[in-house]
Amino acid sequence: MGKEMQERLARLRAKMSAEGIDAWLIPTADYHGSEYVSDYFKFRAWLTGFTGSAGTAVVTAREAGLWTDGRYFVQAAAQLEDSGFTLFKMGQEGVPTVAEYLKAKLPEEGTLAFDGRVLDAKAGEKLERALRGKKIRLLWQEDPAEGLWTDRPPFPAGPVWMLDGASAGETADSKLARLRREMERCGATSHLLTSLTDIAWLLNLRGSDVAYTPVFLANLLIRREQAYLFLNPGAAGEAELAYLKELGIRVLPYGEIGKVLQTLKYERLLLEKQAVSYAFLKSLDASVTVLDRRNPTALFKAVKNETERENLRRAHIRDGVALCRFLMWVKEAVKTGRVTEREAAEKLDALRRGQEGNLGPSFETISAYGENAAMCHYAAPESGGALLSARGLYLVDSGGQYREGTTDVTRTIALGPLTKEEKEGCTLVAACMLRLLDVCFPYGCRGLNLDYAARELLWKRGLDFNHGTGHGVGYLSSVHERPNAVRWRAGEDLSDNCVLEEGMVTSDEPGLYVEGKFGVRTENLTLCVKAQKNEFGQFMRFENLTWAPIDRDTIDPGLLEPADRERLNAYNREVYEKLSPHLSREEADWLRDATQPV
Repeated sequence: MGKEMQERLARLRAKMSAEGIDAWLIPTADYHGSEYVSDYFKFRAWLTGFTGSAGTAVVTAREAGLWTDGRYFVQAAAQLEDSGFTLFKMGQEGVPTVAEYLKAKLPEEGTLAFDGRVLDAKAGEKLERALRGKKIRLLWQEDPAEGLWTDRPPFPAGPVWMLDGASAGETADSKLARLRREMERCGATSHLLTSLTDIAWLLNLRGSDVAYTPVFLANLLIRREQAYLFLNPGAAGEAELAYLKELGIRVLPYGEIGKVLQTLKYERLLLEKQAVSYAFLKSLDASVTVLDRRNPTALFKAVKNETERENLRRAHIRDGVALCRFLMWVKEAVKTGRVTEREAAEKLDALRRGQEGNLGPSFETISAYGENAAMCHYAAPESGGALLSARGLYLVDSGGQYREGTTDVTRTIALGPLTKEEKEGCTLVAACMLRLLDVCFPYGCRGLNLDYAARELLWKRGLDFNHGTGHGVGYLSSVHERPNAVRWRAGEDLSDNCVLEEGMVTSDEPGLYVEGKFGVRTENLTLCVKAQKNEFGQFMRFENLTWAPIDRDTIDPGLLEPADRERLNAYNREVYEKLSPHLSREEADWLRDATQPV
């Protein structure tokens, strides 16, 4: 594989030499900033061999680097071996940012190329500022895949379908009216929306153009009286087109968005530079006033309505039944047969598909045994991966898309005898998860205020995990959703770490990873709800959504404080109460044993 990557790198460098390009910047993105991108957009993975969902490559005449975050350090190091690319661990001491690296490596008046359609406007402007002193020429209309990736997969163009009222809980008319009121409040005459999850939520439509996320490729330009949806021809059927017409939305071909943007004059255009491409920003006429603010729809859709909340509760019961059956199966399967990580993942995916309303996984199932679980986002290879044995730890992080919502859950289980270190890690992580689940806090808190609850036990022992504790989760949408999160590292403007509002769904997933040995993560989804209100103000708490047993075989009761033990036993007891009515007698008996108090 390494030789093949080196050959591809050499071909890109030949192209750079012929076109007078000193460096090529290659992000991991589609034209909409989606987290998961269709195969058509995976040029970075094709070029480097690194398959993680987050990473940026930079190629110069003599060097090549790949920047990724802590979730992927172990995986990237393995996949980049002999590829010609050096791993740059983002956020680590002494590691330059992409912009710092380019500033250091590019010659005066050099040329940097990138595809402006896959770089967001905020990042593009930041790059401009960083390189201004060296008078770098930016070629932002260059597609690095052109002429190199000869077997590139086709451009995605799946069908669009409507979400009924029983699933949405609010009409698209109502949502558009809310958005237009927000546009009026900030003085915008139009609003450019290119985030696929926002468009799907706003219009109560869904699709299948992005892996694991039921959205469709489109752009939306909203005026005070009219709106224009730029959509792949043929994606919408007669019923969908009639529905959009009723909403006052004119459907135009997907590729015409750039031309229409160029015609805008003297508009006050609301957009979020972080969620709109650099190419779109550069195409605007100088007379257009850009109002750079977070998409109002990001906050609207993060706050689930009553219909969505109730549907999510039902979806999580179904999801818990599938996961319970899987955990029962895998503990027995390792005793009697040969099961690989890949086979285990396929088994869980099949059990989910058997649940009513399931539309597929919400991300690629992470099925990781032993030391592979130390890679946070490990994916078992098609060849099968590690063989599960009746000893050590097995981590499974998975989720489903249901017509009633989106799920995401992680469990780490014992397949047999554990070392003292493994058991300690599992016990601490489970206690950390349950501590955050149990917090009560005054309204106005952000995830920044709460992260310590999920790390205290680890930090006291000099331990930590190199990822956020929690992320927002969409409703029949992306499994990772802005703007709510739980983590101690703050972004520049807190745009993805907002005040926790009633109705927001956030994951709770502390972990512990020991490279070369094992990985532990325990994850539940939570719903932010109101608690008591008194003279000190309105208090909030988390309602648990996820129902799946925490494996007693991984727990050392001697490490638990009394309150931690009570939380664990109470949680497992409720798992049995919630799931047992939906299980066969044999399955319910297994779950009763699995949820006995520690």
